Amino acid sequence: MSRIVVEQGSTKLPTGETVSYEIGTLYVPENRSNPASRMIGVGFARIKAHRPTGAPPVFWLPGGPGLTVLNSFTDTSEAARSRLRSWLAFGAVGDLVVIEQRGYTIRGEMLMATGDAAPLDKPASVQADARAMKALARRAIAKFPDKDLSGYTIDAFAADVDDLRRSLGYDKISLFGGSFGSQWALAVIRFYPEIVARAALSSVEPLNGGFDMPSNVFASLQRIALDADRDLGLAPYLPKGGMMEAIRVLHRRFATAPIRVIVRDATGRTQTVVLGSEDFQLALLAHTDEAEHWPAFILSLYYGHYDEWARETVADRRSSPVKLIGPLVDSSLGVTAEREYVMRTDPAVNLLGTWNFEANLASATDWPTPDMGDLVRRPRVSPVPIVFIHGNWDTSTPIENTLGLLPYFPNGRAIVVRRAGHDGAFYQLRESPAAKEALYNFLRTGETRGLPTEVTLAAPKFEVPGFAPPGRPKH
Repeated sequence: MSRIVVEQGSTKLPTGETVSYEIGTLYVPENRSNPASRMIGVGFARIKAHRPTGAPPVFWLPGGPGLTVLNSFTDTSEAARSRLRSWLAFGAVGDLVVIEQRGYTIRGEMLMATGDAAPLDKPASVQADARAMKALARRAIAKFPDKDLSGYTIDAFAADVDDLRRSLGYDKISLFGGSFGSQWALAVIRFYPEIVARAALSSVEPLNGGFDMPSNVFASLQRIALDADRDLGLAPYLPKGGMMEAIRVLHRRFATAPIRVIVRDATGRTQTVVLGSEDFQLALLAHTDEAEHWPAFILSLYYGHYDEWARETVADRRSSPVKLIGPLVDSSLGVTAEREYVMRTDPAVNLLGTWNFEANLASATDWPTPDMGDLVRRPRVSPVPIVFIHGNWDTSTPIENTLGLLPYFPNGRAIVVRRAGHDGAFYQLRESPAAKEALYNFLRTGETRGLPTEVTLAAPKFEVPGFAPPGRPKH
């Protein structure tokens, strides 16, 4: 049995506009399958439309897992202000409800544990990473003997949305989410299809696609490389064969032997970092969130400039806090045996390794969340109207996720955003005001006229390496 506490609030934007909102806590069972479960808090907020539109409210589901957003009402950072301004735009659709994630919410608990540090004097290893994840599971269980960590499953996340819907008095809702937020939304559609009017999902992560196919990730890198190879600023640095040849050379270089890099930290202390072939697998995806930086990073490695990479590696190998709902949800949802087989035998594993899935699959039985089963994982046909927005430069959730899911939604539409990465829906559509307006109209009315099938962003201004190109004098 859930209950709800609501408070009234307001904040003022730099423009002078006052934003009124409700903020509250939904209390739900930690383990929904246990009648004696303790109750936990899940934070939420609601911004009511200035005037009724007759449309179902939009439930905005954060990504992550482990993204808390309710501080957007109190934080004065530009990121928080920008998010709040984007929320206000949903007033053209109807009420907006933002719900946070059980186990990582500022109105409840934030379940964290400390991950193991990795040694600097040895190359990275995916097997060592898997052992560290198994140790993290044991540490988390020991740290929280008073909590039932088996309750943090994707169906419980979906049930929280349904509880909040009922508590706020809505019959039907629309869903809006990206990345993990899209997977969460797909779970709501799977378990509570009757309550969903429509959805807009970006950077899509299917229920059987929490771990990416290596060749799909590599295809995103190839699409970035295609534009990089045409960039005049990068031209003096590119080897014959372009970015892909630079990657092949680096792959062979690190397969031969690891390298040692001596770097100096902010205090002036020197540290030696050993970087090997599996470190390079990780490095291939560094800086791809903002693709304009990625070619310069790879080309710097090609020419033997390893300092930036080594400093980043020092930071990455430190012991750091881990948001537990990520491995709790991911290890429970997992993948079908067929998908695991294809992932492990994918030809791009040679370049990217199994970093994307090895630790989660190896530690699945160490985490207390139960396996959700293939009936949950496998896609099924659904009449719910969905607009999928996906960038073809996305290396976190490749566009093939959307293309593979689309046939299961006969009332679905896909917008391919060329040169967009792992961004929110409206940021991906940043150069197409008409597409944004059509998406708001879809959420309000269900009308799909005016929605494009493709949006092409301008090529970015690629960063160049911070050293003179070969053959040019140094200044």
